[in-house]
Amino acid sequence: MFTVYGVSGRLFTGTLEQLRQSMPVGAVARQRPPQSLGRDPSPYHPADSAYGTLADDANRAYTQTQMGDLVRRPLTQVSEVMSRTVVAVPHIASVLQGWKVLAQNGVGQAPVIDENGQLIGLLLRADVLPAPDESAHAWGMRLAQPVTERMTTPVPSVAPDTDLRRVAQVMLDTGLPGLPVADPQGLVLGFISRSDILRAVVNDPPLDLWT
Repeated sequence: MFTVYGVSGRLFTGTLEQLRQSMPVGAVARQRPPQSLGRDPSPYHPADSAYGTLADDANRAYTQTQMGDLVRRPLTQVSEVMSRTVVAVPHIASVLQGWKVLAQNGVGQAPVIDENGQLIGLLLRADVLPAPDESAHAWGMRLAQPVTERMTTPVPSVAPDTDLRRVAQVMLDTGLPGLPVADPQGLVLGFISRSDILRAVVNDPPLDLWT
């Protein structure tokens, strides 16, 4: 389930299909995609795999049977991947103060919350960094602005039990690097980013995007 929040409060709650029909959040500017590193020139041989023989397959099946409940299930929901550390920027902060929150916590984006702790926007690193042709004076003026003048809003949030594949689709649709995870009242519970999903892809337990 997805919910969109803006400065006036909750604007939408619904499924991915309903969100894509209304989509009040415009796609943000995308960074240039990384260049391809090329293909591995060495051919693949089944025997090179750790389980490339029937004997190895049998041993693996036996081991999993003996493990029983210890066998880890694939990850499918936001709650299994999200960061539960809540890093948020108060709506009364300046852009400079918001930048300090991002820098001190080593993150590229953070939810912006109102006086009640409810989600109203998302501050991105791109909202803070100077443009290539921007003068130092202009950048200084921008850093002094209220964070509400530079944040992305309205912004979609996601429930903890949402399917990861649907979250990935919203990131592609909007160009956002991540989504706040919020409860039905709009209180931020954490954050799920592209990095969180990629980290799950390369680590155990396995990530299952197709169930």
